[in-house]
Amino acid sequence: MELTEYPFLDPALDFNTRVNDLVDRMTLEEKVSQTVHSAAAIPRLGIPSYNWWNECLHGVGRAGIATVFPQAIGLAAAWNEHLLHEVAAAVADEARAKHHEFVRQGIRDIYTGLTMWSPNINVFRDPRWGRGQETYGEDPYLTSRLAVAFIKGLQGDDPKYLKVVATPKHFAVHSGPEAERHSFDAKVNNKDLWETYLPAFEAAIKAGKARSVMGAYNRTNGEPCCASKTLLEDILRGKWGFDGYIVSDCWAISDFYKFHKIVETPLEAAALAMNNGCDLCCGTLYALLIDAVKEDLVKERTLDKAVKRLFKARMELGMFDPEETVSYSQIPYAVNDSDTHRKLALEAARESIVLLKNDGILPISKEVNSVAVIGPNIDNLDALLGNYNGTPSRYTTPLYGIKEKVSPETIVYHTQGCDLRGDSQEGFAAAVEIAGKSDVAILCLGLSPRIEGEEGDGGDLGDITLLGVQEQLMQAVYATGTPTIVVLMSGTAIAVNWAKEHVSAILAAWYPGEEGGRAAADVLFGDYNPAGRLPITFYKSVDDLPDFEDYSMVNRTYRYFQGTPLYPFGHGLSYTDFAYSDLNITSGSIQAGESIQVEVTVENTGTLAGDEVIQLYLKDAKAHASVPIHALKGFHRVHLKPKKRQRVCFTLTAFDMAVVMETGTRVVEPGLFEVIVGGRQPAGMGENADLQNLVKGGFRVEGKAVEVEFMFAQPPTSC
Repeated sequence: MELTEYPFLDPALDFNTRVNDLVDRMTLEEKVSQTVHSAAAIPRLGIPSYNWWNECLHGVGRAGIATVFPQAIGLAAAWNEHLLHEVAAAVADEARAKHHEFVRQGIRDIYTGLTMWSPNINVFRDPRWGRGQETYGEDPYLTSRLAVAFIKGLQGDDPKYLKVVATPKHFAVHSGPEAERHSFDAKVNNKDLWETYLPAFEAAIKAGKARSVMGAYNRTNGEPCCASKTLLEDILRGKWGFDGYIVSDCWAISDFYKFHKIVETPLEAAALAMNNGCDLCCGTLYALLIDAVKEDLVKERTLDKAVKRLFKARMELGMFDPEETVSYSQIPYAVNDSDTHRKLALEAARESIVLLKNDGILPISKEVNSVAVIGPNIDNLDALLGNYNGTPSRYTTPLYGIKEKVSPETIVYHTQGCDLRGDSQEGFAAAVEIAGKSDVAILCLGLSPRIEGEEGDGGDLGDITLLGVQEQLMQAVYATGTPTIVVLMSGTAIAVNWAKEHVSAILAAWYPGEEGGRAAADVLFGDYNPAGRLPITFYKSVDDLPDFEDYSMVNRTYRYFQGTPLYPFGHGLSYTDFAYSDLNITSGSIQAGESIQVEVTVENTGTLAGDEVIQLYLKDAKAHASVPIHALKGFHRVHLKPKKRQRVCFTLTAFDMAVVMETGTRVVEPGLFEVIVGGRQPAGMGENADLQNLVKGGFRVEGKAVEVEFMFAQPPTSC
């Protein structure tokens, strides 16, 4: 039989038939060779080698020049599902274009493929976690909505082929400590598991249709996540019906015997992972599966299932079909690092910026006589890029964004002043000098991905205050009497208590991508009206936080935090004002299990056009189990010109109303539900917080309590 006559190469056949034909032709050794991330070629079947390890957290990562969008936490701060989808589609276009160019050059190395190990949808439960920057924040609902948008953008909408494979990670209950991730056991009760740690993954599978999932390094309740029967077989494949492939985190399976100590040998580790549903090993340990099958530790039919899942993904990507039949193969290389994508990166960076404080100093006039630009992040490329990043062909730091924004007559002084960490104050004198002779001082402070990040690359934070002498630098500049503005660049919340009480304005710019400096300047000088919202709580001190290793949600995140935050989840200011009115809930009472509609009018009552992020929070006021103080259940970003208004409609499903019981089941109970809609959350600003910019209502649920399954409401729309 000629190679071209093999059924697995026939595009007219369905993928399952083709996969079965292919795997049935393979030897044991050939099958095993496909279960490691660097899969070998099988020349006799015409199968090229393939490397499964690729990254696209906020742009194609580690594969040369690519558009670098804001870090994931910044994308989350935009609170915009449409933006996430658009960014992901652009990233996938670049990945496709790069992949096919690499193949044309005969390159099939790491970071050149189409199976993307993104997004990171772990809940950012504690601001000390170094990898929180990779996530969509602390709220399971916000994370779910953004995850689904990003996954759909990556995988595309072709009825037959995938643009790329999305791999939500790290499944599950994973958010530090980084230094102990290879041996740590994250202990969590059923309520927190199903209320906080699993919802985004369930949404990613059931609504996003993600074709892959990556397991975590740690154990969860005693089971290593990459060999957890509970997580991988009972929940992911059993309850959720996932039929894609599961990949381990890199060298995580080796941790089973090296650090978790749950087995004694590498062979036992490989067998345990394969038998519990992990199809692909990032690493080399699965080479031992040849012996595992021969020694009857793994059934060959179990191996066959894994290999079939892997080849089905490659076929869904069109890798075994003529390029002319796969629309995504026609994406031109010119899309990579294109002007269109650069403009999208700028827009994403603008939308991500959160105005935390403004005493009226912003926006600054472009005709200002002089500006002092000070701080360790004024010209720091790292602080633009975040981690898991690509390489921009060009970029704009805050210093150069400010320089190009002001009038030609404006004098721009600049100096670093100090390092991000370290105790040297040698640069203070220059900073004080230029601040003293300027009309306004802009301080770029914060962190960098060299300080916070993955194990071995920054790691976790011990504290959440400004490091080194940055706070002293800020105080010295402020003491000159020059109005002072702080731009924070970080992947986490920073406790800027002194700044909140003293400086004139504070921006959270995150790690804003290649166009971040230009975006920050657009906000500072009024070419863009900020509307970002915090996807995490800014706490006053680590003293307000539980122990970092405690995975209980008690006193964690805005949903359960009992104290007063520095800045609450959902907070963000604008240069204009918005008002809410005419809240209408379509029924005063519904039967348990039914959905309900909520309508509200938002009006721009100010003098400038701008975006508003409408936030809907829900509380079960009569629950028989512990419930969040309130919980986000809807959001919608709208643009309004001055004096214009818009009516927005939300759907609250039974799933939104459900209480997660101690057993992990979701139940809608009869009783009163409170609905609060506005431009922020209904609590979090302390005893003096007013009810301005919020409208409240409620409805009753009648009848008997009902258990509910996953539902994913349509995004809010204009009524």
